[in-house]
Amino acid sequence: MKFCSTYTVLLSILLLSEIVEASGCWRNTPCTGPSDTAFPGPWESNIYAPRTRIVQPKVILALPGGTKKLSGYPGPASLRGNGSGIVFDFGIEVGGIVSVSYTASEKGSLGLAFTEASTWIGEWSDASNGKFQGRDGALYANISGSGNWTYVMPNKSMRGGFRYMTAFLITSENSTVDITDVSLELSFQPTWANIRAYQGYFHSNDELLNRIWYAGAYTLQTNAVPVNTGRRVPMLSNGWANNGTLGPGDTIIVDGAKRDRAVWPGDMGIAVPSSFVSTGDLESVKNALQVMYNYQNPDGSFPEAGPPLLQQNSDTYHMWTMIGTYNYMLYTADSTFVAENWAKYLRAMTYIYGKVLQSSGLLNQSGTRDWARWRTGFNNTEANIILYHTLTTGASLATWMNSTTNHSSLWTSRAASLRTAITKHCYDPLYGAFKDNATSTSLHPQDANSMALLFNLIPPNSSAASSVSTRLTQNWTPIGAITPELPENISPFISSFEIQAHLTINRADRALDLIRRTWGWYANHPNGTGSTVIEGYLANGTFGYRGSRGYGYDASYVSHSHGWSSGPTSALTEWVLGLRVMEPGGRRWSVRPRFGDLRECEGGFLTRLGVFRAKWVRGEEGYSLTFKTPVRTEGELGLPVLEEGKMPSVRIGGEAVGEGKARLEGSAVVLDLPGGNYSVEVWR
Repeated sequence: MKFCSTYTVLLSILLLSEIVEASGCWRNTPCTGPSDTAFPGPWESNIYAPRTRIVQPKVILALPGGTKKLSGYPGPASLRGNGSGIVFDFGIEVGGIVSVSYTASEKGSLGLAFTEASTWIGEWSDASNGKFQGRDGALYANISGSGNWTYVMPNKSMRGGFRYMTAFLITSENSTVDITDVSLELSFQPTWANIRAYQGYFHSNDELLNRIWYAGAYTLQTNAVPVNTGRRVPMLSNGWANNGTLGPGDTIIVDGAKRDRAVWPGDMGIAVPSSFVSTGDLESVKNALQVMYNYQNPDGSFPEAGPPLLQQNSDTYHMWTMIGTYNYMLYTADSTFVAENWAKYLRAMTYIYGKVLQSSGLLNQSGTRDWARWRTGFNNTEANIILYHTLTTGASLATWMNSTTNHSSLWTSRAASLRTAITKHCYDPLYGAFKDNATSTSLHPQDANSMALLFNLIPPNSSAASSVSTRLTQNWTPIGAITPELPENISPFISSFEIQAHLTINRADRALDLIRRTWGWYANHPNGTGSTVIEGYLANGTFGYRGSRGYGYDASYVSHSHGWSSGPTSALTEWVLGLRVMEPGGRRWSVRPRFGDLRECEGGFLTRLGVFRAKWVRGEEGYSLTFKTPVRTEGELGLPVLEEGKMPSVRIGGEAVGEGKARLEGSAVVLDLPGGNYSVEVWR
């Protein structure tokens, strides 16, 4: 929108009133989110989310490349003649509607281009439209003559994710433009008036891990978007548009801030647990799951992605919708939602289990689309392990829903048979890890082997589990784990499963090492957002993730704020701190720390039952642990031993715990406890 100087004052008042109204929740969205943080404390300094919905740049940089700082913001922001330009750096990943006020001396055009990474600072935005036929390019404000002007980005051109905005002048005249104000109305987390009102927290003595946890949390916030801001389909050849309808409700979780801005259930396998322990935003999750049920196909299959994309033909993402239903029920105890969709869930289970071949007992993966791996189809091991997890979580769902049929026992039995078949046909005992499929292939993938441990396909205390964990480390580089099923690529999505896999067998040392290599590399990257987690990158340290696998060899297309890479956020809370819910809403829980090299760690989250919180501190002779869980719950406390095979001395509330009250299970002392406040001391 362009305005002549005659109406500048009046329009500025109108725009200011819109901004004031939008400083809470997004536009006319009802404010249903939390009003304040659940756990105030010094760790809030790690939250990247701004304090207001209206934000402004932090500094002004020079072209080319934005490598030189001109001034802080506000500061001199003048364009002199054709081709002149400057860069506004917001300091973190942002997204929404930009407003620019300026004074012009002559006619011309003011161009605006956007990028998440500083690598692509310039007069062309980084890629997001997905067509790979043209460029996103820039937005242009027409300057018809001298005067004071304000340009507001059109709603359909809302930019979902960026850190840097380049402003440049196109003119045939001897024109000057003085930019007097730049502001951005954040569109993400639309139902929250206070976007720093986290319902979970994490803090440790390792500041890098703290930064990574909060980067994952902030990424998930940028992925919680208004339901009318999906990427346009059909995709544009040039430019971009984010005005597609994504699903029901007011907020919904998508894959990435910049792109694809669509619901992808596979991504939610990592994003949902991390959302639960950090922001606590499960309303966006509910709406994302509901849209998948709304678009279930007549044969019982789910789309691979939600509308407007509605991509089909993925057995794995079909199952991730089902697993997502389990996760949502686990964290919320929202049995009403599950009951409303239970008939569709049953049809989905019938559909996917119908692909199991009697001859081998393995799933025949005919819906071959998946996360980006090259080889899919037939008896693919990853798909079979996801089916195993679908059956076991389905059995739990059936129990929680008090199903009067035999679904729980049937699915448990089928899971056991499938586990036998996978182990028989897909495990390579000579190599000590799972093959990519039930052939003589020499490919041993990261995804299937990570999931085999995480989903308890093999016992965590077995020699096979130890071997799989060791074999996974052989893919490591100084900046992360190369995924053999997508050669030369590093996938924080699949590595999110791997770090949890190592934690299941009490190899916190390996998990923390991989987190620091992978997420630490990006957290400290000078060209990154400094606030979010990246979709993926190459082993050579460039951002050209899967350029040859669907991304048109355009490295600028990679998303730098992608929720599927937020695995450390949930892993650090649920596995390293050791605080997990095991049944809906936390009516049953587990506290089982895994120390690694950390000296102290604390965190917490909320469910509808109340507060869950824990803290442990290690000393020379042992460690202390305090934790709180709601009354009328019960759980299991697992205390790491100080010497393998030896029961340590334990005091709870100052009273010694005798061997009759505790049991030694592997490398932990285990007790069953009711919910409450506990203070525990463990020493030699």
